[in-house]
Amino acid sequence: MKSIMQDKEECYITHDTYNLHCHHVCEGRNRNNSEKYGLKVWLRGDYHNQSNYGVHFNKELDLKLKREAQQKFIEKYPDLDFTDIFKINYL
Repeated sequence: MKSIMQDKEECYITHDTYNLHCHHVCEGRNRNNSEKYGLKVWLRGDYHNQSNYGVHFNKELDLKLKREAQQKFIEKYPDLDFTDIFKINYL
């Protein structure tokens, strides 16, 4: 998995290394952009979609990851405009 958000294959939240799922931070129409620009993180299954506190059900966690992803994008791609590409601003 190519990610600009993390270097290690471990849960982005807990740093555990088991039951990992790849999570595209920007989903829906922006899933391909998440893939293209590396806005993906490893999440333990429960923090992904296997519990009510997982990112797919927890709006606060979802927004936190999206804000961190946008900030990383800005740092990694200073000549590109996140809002032009993703059509949204999380910051």
